[in-house]
This record gives sequence, structure tokens and C-alpha cells, in this order.
Amino acid sequence: MELKTVQTPHVPVRYVEGGSGPDLVFLHGAGGVTPEDPFLEALAKSHHVYAPLVPGYGDSAEAPEIRDMLDFTLHTWDVVEALGLKDPILVGHSMGGMIAAEMAAIQPNDVSRLALIAPAGLWDDAHPIVDLFTILPYEMPALLFHDAEAGAAILTANRNVEDPNFLQTYLVTNARQLGMAGRILFPIPERGLASRLYRIKARTVLVWGDSDKLIPPTYAHAFKKGIGSCELVSIPEAGHMVIVEKAQAVAEAVGRLG
Repeated sequence: MELKTVQTPHVPVRYVEGGSGPDLVFLHGAGGVTPEDPFLEALAKSHHVYAPLVPGYGDSAEAPEIRDMLDFTLHTWDVVEALGLKDPILVGHSMGGMIAAEMAAIQPNDVSRLALIAPAGLWDDAHPIVDLFTILPYEMPALLFHDAEAGAAILTANRNVEDPNFLQTYLVTNARQLGMAGRILFPIPERGLASRLYRIKARTVLVWGDSDKLIPPTYAHAFKKGIGSCELVSIPEAGHMVIVEKAQAVAEAVGRLG
């Protein structure tokens, strides 16, 4: 997987590219994505993968003009166009799933295959989504992973979380990334998507970890009800970071789209 840059009307966009097969665009969640991501490697076994970074993530430039859900949606379509892609398989995880669903709703004739992995975007007062912006670093593993201990090792890369240098780097990076993500996720990750789901024409696969504590699996049924042609794949022993805990199983679910 290689890290590259493509120019869009608003900002140069960094993206990860690799693999061979049908074109696939992967939109990452609030945690970002790197060329070493095991899920990208799993997808790249059977697809030509493009994974653009949201502006402000990694070493990419920030884009103050991208302010709301419509801006995010149109910007990501700009990225797809700049990459020269026509009707790629569109895949999104969490925040990226929210963006992917909006893209498929706003331009329904340009997306024929869609995979949403524990997407944000809906809200149920009976099952409120945890406020990601109030969670302390040590609380993240239990919230995001089925296996909290393994999750902690992944999130910290086995580094000492009490090391001031690690904490400084973590907090600065986290603040920069979540500052951008907050434009569509804060104070709650809902921007009216429920009223637009009916517009999605794409054949859709929904993937959810059975142990997801951030966006409970009850939301899977709300998405399934709102989208016309939709298959739900539940992954056991996996939390919100199902793409890490069960990367191959999720890649296989996405593979059902072709």
C-alpha cells in the first residue's frame, strides 16, 4: 500500500492505494487510517483500493472550508472524480460509513455497490451513542473493542501510555483529527441521514460487530429498514473496531458485492 496525493478543488488529499481488482474506495472512521492498516491489506487481496484521508488526518492539509455534512459529502465525491473513478465499490467505517451513506443518497445513480461498517449517522433516544469527545484515552479500548486488553495493545502499539512524550503526541494528533471529525460528529453524530436513506439505490451490505458498544447493533436494523436493497452481516466476538478484530471476515462480507 502506497501513500499518495491527489489535488481536489479545496485541498490536496492524501490517500492510500494498493491491490488489484475492482475499484474500491474506503472511507475511514474518526481514528484515521494508515498504509499499514490490516483491513486495507485484506481488501487489497481482491480489490484495487483507494483510501483517502479526511483533511487534517495524518500529514494531510486541513480544510477550514469543509464545514458541514454536505461539504464532507461533496468533497469526497470530488476525491473520487480526481482519482478518475467511475462507480467504485464504496465502503465506509463509522464516520466514513456516515459519509459513504450520504454520498450514495445524494448521488444515487453513481453508486451501485455500498458497504457500511458500523456506520454513524442515525440517532435513537432509547439507545444513545456514546459521546466520543468525552472519552479519556484509557477508556477507549473497552469502548471500541470486544477484547479490551488486545485493543489497548493495538491502540498504543504496546507503548507506555504514561510516558509524557507518548501522551503529548497522542493528544495533539487526537485534537487535530477530532477537530475535523467534530464538524459532523459533535455534539451527536446525526445530520438528518434518516430522512435520506430511501434515496440509496445501491446494493448494500451492512457489517456490524455483535459487541459494538459505541454504536449498538440496534442501529444496524434501523439502517437495514431505511435502505431498499440491504443485507446485514453480523460478526461475532467483535466490537466497533470490527475491521481490526475481524479484518478478513469483514473483507469477505464486502467481497459479496463483487
